[in-house]
Amino acid sequence: MKADYAQEFFNTDHLQSDLRGRAVRGAGAAIFAKVAIYGINMISVVILARLLAPEDFGLVTMVTAPCMLLMDFGNMGLTDATIQSQEINQKQISTLFWINTMLSLSFSVLLIGLAPVFVWFYNEPRLKSITIAFSVALISSGLSGQHLGLLKRNMRFFAITVNEIIAAITSVVIAVVLALHGYKYWALVGRQVSLSLAITAGSWILCRWRPSLPGFGTGIGTMLRFGTNLLAHNTIYYFSKNLDKVLLGRRYGTQPLAYYDRAYHLFVMPVNQLGFPLTSVAVATLSRLRDDLERYRRYFLNALSILALLGMLVSAIITLTAKDLVFLLLGRQWGEAGQILSLFAPAIGVMLLYVSTGWLHLSIGRSDRLLRFGIISVIVTVLFIVMGLPFGPLGVAIAYGVSFYVLVVPSLWYAARPVNLKLPAMLSVIWKPYVSALCAGLLSWFVLYSAEVTSNIFASFNIFVRIIVCGIVCICIYVLLIIILYRGTKSLLQFLAVFRDMTPSMSIKKVG
Repeated sequence: MKADYAQEFFNTDHLQSDLRGRAVRGAGAAIFAKVAIYGINMISVVILARLLAPEDFGLVTMVTAPCMLLMDFGNMGLTDATIQSQEINQKQISTLFWINTMLSLSFSVLLIGLAPVFVWFYNEPRLKSITIAFSVALISSGLSGQHLGLLKRNMRFFAITVNEIIAAITSVVIAVVLALHGYKYWALVGRQVSLSLAITAGSWILCRWRPSLPGFGTGIGTMLRFGTNLLAHNTIYYFSKNLDKVLLGRRYGTQPLAYYDRAYHLFVMPVNQLGFPLTSVAVATLSRLRDDLERYRRYFLNALSILALLGMLVSAIITLTAKDLVFLLLGRQWGEAGQILSLFAPAIGVMLLYVSTGWLHLSIGRSDRLLRFGIISVIVTVLFIVMGLPFGPLGVAIAYGVSFYVLVVPSLWYAARPVNLKLPAMLSVIWKPYVSALCAGLLSWFVLYSAEVTSNIFASFNIFVRIIVCGIVCICIYVLLIIILYRGTKSLLQFLAVFRDMTPSMSIKKVG
């Protein structure tokens, strides 16, 4: 790699000329990717839920949580360190690449060593071979961390979008073929492993950067500290996120766990479509604004407003249609998952806001503050999960959702302190969408499910028609309330303008 090319490649000054445009288009590409992958996943869920037994899903879920945790250990937060760093060079990124690779290899060996422990803990011999297979995905993820980090740092989000969609389609096709040939739970294992391999292959094709030999004295100390703090935070986050499944599986077995897991999967899907894909875009954008706090605060408040407007509406609609959604997507044998989802769903919008606090911590390079609040967060979440456990999956779903309501305001206040962003300013763009969604949900429920005149007619509709009608009614009431509370259509017009600008470029530019 030539020195002048490397310098041009690592320098991001050229992004400043159209930072807002790149951020909006990047957000559009990221959301488009997740929406497309959501559609792909839903198709696969509909197919696999009919080809496989609930026990197959529960079996693979028992291994997924520790595997994802060790995968994060292998990354060590160094992808995000590359994204947010003000300046980087070839030697630094190469050193980080080899650190990622060696850590992933080491943790894959550890995962294989833990296989007998999983067999003992769950009293399930089949987990041994499943765990060994998952180690392949762990190794693969370590090879793509820096390539994906460089793509995101250069805001090549459309290229990342295409890569993720192709990988998702590939993995789903493999899973369906395996399921049709009677491989049962191996279809789900094959899907996870092939997804990781496909993403890695695509990242190397799209990002033509290649690592050189690692070096000492490269100045990566700050990046390693950032990554270590982020790793610690992600570790306790995974612990709190997966403890509910571990405890439910241990106490109630695979069947209740499968119902809970499918409901949880649908619960976090909107967050995965909006909050998490926007994280890379937000961090890459806000990191470029650290020296201009006024613009920084304005960008974040605009993003928070859009999240609230969309997230609260989605929360209300899914709460109303949870049972019908599960029946439509998974089949009537998954009916208990629908009841669990209806208890999860009221926390969707609040969870989106909670996720956005990480943007503030990461974009200013303060993963240490993210870690500190993360410790408080996991304590609160664990306490709520333990309180809900005696009441089964329903109790845990309620407890998990309530924990986000307890944490969201303190998390916003704490994350915004270093950039002097006041809590009232953030709450001012949140409360109106929340109140509008709450009232829209209650009014829609009364009109469609409770009122004697309309409830019987509505119940006679086809399940697909019920979902559409409920969504339309809720949206109409929500928009009307938004116009009333905002005293006009300005907020909606701004939202539509941003949505229009999110249209991604139809060309894929390779890095370099």
